Formats: sequence, C-alpha cells, structure tokens
Amino acid sequence: MNSLQEAFVFLTAGVIAVPLASRLGLGSVLGYLIAGAAIGPFALGLVLNAEHIMHIAEFGVVIMLFLIGLELQPALLWRLRKPILGLGSIQVILSSLALGGVALAFGENWRVSLTIGMILALSSTAIALQILGEKKLLNTAMGQDSFSVLLFQDLAVIPIIALLPLLATQPMFNNTPATAFDHLMAWQKTLMVVGIIGCIILAGRFLMRPLFRFIAESHLRELFTAAALLIVVGITLLMDSIDLSPAMGAFIAGVVLAENEYRHEIEASIEPFKGLLLGLFFISIGAQIDFALILKQPLLMVGLVFGLVSIKFALLFGLAKLFRLGLGDRYWFAFSLAQGGEFGFVLLALAHSDHVLTKTMTELLTATIALSMVVTPILILLNEKLLQPRLKQQEPNNPYQDEIMPLQHNPVIIAGFGRFGQIVGRLIHASGYPVTVLDNNAQRIEMVRRFGYKIFYGDATREDLLFSAGASQAQLLIIALDDRTQINKLIKVTKRHYPHLKVLVRAYDLVHYQELKLLKVDYIERELFQGSINLGRTALEALGVPSHEAHTKANYFVQHDQKTSDHLAAYPFASKNYISIARRAYEDLVQTLQADKSETSEPPKTESFKN
Repeated sequence: MNSLQEAFVFLTAGVIAVPLASRLGLGSVLGYLIAGAAIGPFALGLVLNAEHIMHIAEFGVVIMLFLIGLELQPALLWRLRKPILGLGSIQVILSSLALGGVALAFGENWRVSLTIGMILALSSTAIALQILGEKKLLNTAMGQDSFSVLLFQDLAVIPIIALLPLLATQPMFNNTPATAFDHLMAWQKTLMVVGIIGCIILAGRFLMRPLFRFIAESHLRELFTAAALLIVVGITLLMDSIDLSPAMGAFIAGVVLAENEYRHEIEASIEPFKGLLLGLFFISIGAQIDFALILKQPLLMVGLVFGLVSIKFALLFGLAKLFRLGLGDRYWFAFSLAQGGEFGFVLLALAHSDHVLTKTMTELLTATIALSMVVTPILILLNEKLLQPRLKQQEPNNPYQDEIMPLQHNPVIIAGFGRFGQIVGRLIHASGYPVTVLDNNAQRIEMVRRFGYKIFYGDATREDLLFSAGASQAQLLIIALDDRTQINKLIKVTKRHYPHLKVLVRAYDLVHYQELKLLKVDYIERELFQGSINLGRTALEALGVPSHEAHTKANYFVQHDQKTSDHLAAYPFASKNYISIARRAYEDLVQTLQADKSETSEPPKTESFKN
C-alpha cells in the first residue's frame, strides 16, 4: 500500500469513528484512538506500518505547542512561573521516584528503574489539552495548573535525553551518523543550546515583524500560511539537528511572537493543520497498540496500565490538594494527566537504542503508554458523568470552583482602524476598556503600533480570525470598515457564529443604513452624519440664528431624519413609494424648520467665521 492509499485509510477511519464517538459522548480523542486500533496491523491490518505516519503526525504536537505559545504573552508566562517551576517540578520528581521505585521493587537495577520512572512520569500534552479545551476548562485555575505541569514536562524532556546515554547498562554501538552536536563537550553543548534559543528569540523580536509586514503588503493569504509553516518547520529541523525537543523550540517561538501584531493571522492560518495532524497522531498511536502482546500477557498489561494510572492519579490528586484546588477540580486535574505521554514513545526508542532498556521491555512500556492514553477519555467521561454531578451537590459553594485565569482576550473588538475606528478606539481605551483591533492595512498597522496600540493584521470577515481574536469571549464588535460589502459580510458571519456579540456598525450612507437595519445590528452610526449636523448647526449660528434655536433645529432634524430613514427601510431604494415618502418627509421638515424663522436675522460679519 502506497502513502496515498494509507492516507486515504487514515482519513476514512477518522471521518467515520470520530463523529460516532462524539455522538456517544466519548470525545474526539477516543474516537481517533479507536479508529487507529481498528485499521492497525494488529486488528484489520489495513495499515501495516504506522510508524512513518507517526513521524508526520508528531508535527501536529509541534504546531500545537507553537499555537499555545502564541496565546501566552511573556507577561502572562511570567505570572505562571510559580506553578510551572513549583507544581510542575514536584510532579515530575515525585512521579519519577514513585514509578521508578515500583520498577526497583520488581527486581530491576537502579539505572533501568530510573529510566522507566522518568519516561512514565510524563503525561500527554496533546490528549490533556485537547480534552480540557473541548470541556472549556483551559481558562480555569485547574486548567492553568494542568498546562503548567505539561509545560514543565516538555522542558524536562531535554535533560532526560541528555541523561539516557549515562544510564546505559552495556557499551553503545551507534552506527547512525553523528550530528554536529555529538562531538562537543558538555559545556559546548550547553552554549550551543543557549545560543540557538537566543537566536530564535532575537529572530522573533526583530526579523518576524518586517517579514510579515512584507507578506501582508502582498495581500495573498496563502503566503501567511506558507510563512507560518516555514517558521515551525524550520525550528523543528533546527532543534532536531541538535537532539533537542522541537516542541519546546516551537513553544519558545510562539511566546516570542505573542506580542506580534500579526499573530492572529498566523494562528488562523495554521490552526487547521494542527487539528488534522493531531488527529493523525492519535490514529497512529491507536494503530501501534500490539494486541498480540496484550493477549499474550493480559494480566501483566492490565496490571501495568492500572499501576501507571493509579500511581500518577494519587500523586496528582495529592498535589492538587496541596495547591488548594477544589475537590471537583482535583479529579479533573488528576484524570487529565494520569496517562503516559507522547514523548514517552520517543524516549523509549532512544532508551532502547542507547542500550538502557531491552527490546521486550520497550515493547511492553510502549503498549502501556498507548493503552493509558486510550483509557484516559473513558476516565474523563466517568468523571464528567458520575463524579462531578455528585461533587457539585456536596460542595455547592466551593470557593475555588469558579476561580478563573485572567482573560487573555479583550472585551471589545474593533474591525477597521481608519480615522473613524481610531477615534472610537481611543475613547474606549482611554476609559479603561482594552480593545483588540483588526485591520488589513500593513502600513496603517505599522504606524498605529508606534503609538502603543495593540493592533493585529487580518481580514476580519474570516470566522477563524475572529475566533483567534477572542470573539467567543468578547462582548462588543465595533465595525468601522470602509467597504460596505465587507461590512455586511462581517455582520452575517458574526450573527451566524457569535450571536452573543453586540454589533455596533458605521453605515456608509443612507442606503447602507437601511441595509444594516434589515441585518438587525444593535446600533448604527451613519458615516459623517453627526459631524455634518455639528457643522450645519455652526453654519446656522454664523448666519445669525441664535445658538439655542440652532441647537433646536439640529436636534429636530436628527429626530426627523432618523424616523424617516427607518420608515424608508421597508421600501426598495429609488422605488416609486420610496421617492414619494422621501419627498413628503422633506416637505414636512422644511415647513417645520422655517415656521419660526426670524425675519430680523442678519448676515454675520466676516470675523464671526474665525476660530
């Protein structure tokens, strides 16, 4: 079977299994795992070698970490330093010692036991974040702590990789080509790692903004997708060439770009690739479950999976209590992280090639990690359906249950930041309400950024970009675009996907105002209308009309025009009825405004027009 046929089988299995699993309440992750197990070499045998697909699918984890980094501005990451360094480090150390201690108790030497403990201490970033994201728990205090633990685990992969060769139980005979990293001394390797990470940070700070501004000026959306993927692939190759975690490099790059005004467009461009590749990743895991090995030693496999999940669950639950999470959140925290991790497969392969673990042990632990991943969605389902309802009854006023992380998205989104949008944005921002601005003019973005505003490049009519900008959490959408067609399109997209948003719009003219009335937006401000009224009122005063009378005439004009415009919205523009009603309304307006016109008003002197 060639690669194209295998891809077809993978995609077919996912398309069939995932909707069925979701409909049964099992979640998408378990659906992907079941699909992989069904088509794998140990079941239907439709795919005999899933490992090369796995290498491609692992790129989905890298993209996921990159997108997570884009959401974490350095200031927020600094606020998370305590749970990352505290909770994360304690979890990895205690889990490594506990699981390694069990292996030691069963007769393994200390080198093998420590290796097993460190590998099994890691949890699945992909599964945990996918589940917490689906359950909308990532922005809770529990979600914050879960992410902190997962992030520290990803960082811990680097020293574990460096430690594995030192734990070898027999001489190493490595016939693989040496990399530029292999012949260096320890201090040289450290300097190289620091230097490469520093280069990633500097490039993100000083090179990415001009690059994306250049791409934005081309107005070709596909170039953004290509550039974003180029960055992620480049970092993956760079980190992989020196035996470091590509996911960590992608995460660092994402954090560096979190302050970039083009980050929402970047995120929207590569989000679909993340979902597809993560799906392939989970299917690949399911396909590698060796059912022959499980059937050959069923009791051993059940014991290994049960022991792994139980030990990690107990430690995680205890840590959640120590860090003062509510009772319900403790179960979410422990169940979400109790499985083995995707980096475990990589570390097991390295441990075997470094002669730390035997082939038999590597196969057993690979199956254990895979099965623990399969079990996790089931445990999450039991927790959600059985445990959480009872816990809510026991603790209705849990003070920690509703503790939410600081919002990463602003309550107001402004689409279009020309002259009109800038005035609105300045007023709202100066009043203490942060705004997210979307604009597709690269030169305007560069200019506005110099004044300290946070503005992001992108086409606001795209639903994926609105989602990245925080439309699901925002309260107001202010539309100040110049193109009436784009305005109407954005309103329809917003009404369809984000009906909770209050939509405030600038109308291009009277006809556009009537179109917007039919679209049922919350508020419409006609372009130039208020400024024209103010100028007209000043002109009346300059012609000798008393100030109070000019204000009265202007206010009546506004009320009359508003009433007439609303009435005309029911008729096609320039139709017979439309013109007839507009003429009668104007005649009424003229009659009213001229009824009390002063006979003694005199033209003003020239000096009256001076400022």
